[in-house]
Amino acid sequence: MKKFTYIIKDELGIHARPAGLLAREAQKYQSHIIMTRNGRSVDINRLMALMGLGVKCGDEVLLEIEGIDESAACKGLLAFFENTL
Repeated sequence: MKKFTYIIKDELGIHARPAGLLAREAQKYQSHIIMTRNGRSVDINRLMALMGLGVKCGDEVLLEIEGIDESAACKGLLAFFENTL
């Protein structure tokens, strides 16, 4: 299992557009990917659940990635977060 934390820098947080982009990015990988904010966790492939986390600018999120391509998924998602969120 791979994990990383990230502090959201996007002024609007994870709203509809970035949530959709994030879910699409996660679908590139076979690994199971969970995002946690304030003790609440969701599968990031579930768009409505992801938006339901209410992630705002300055919030810290934890991503946990487990599966056959977890290293590639971790690297790709971290790059996505740094470039998009």
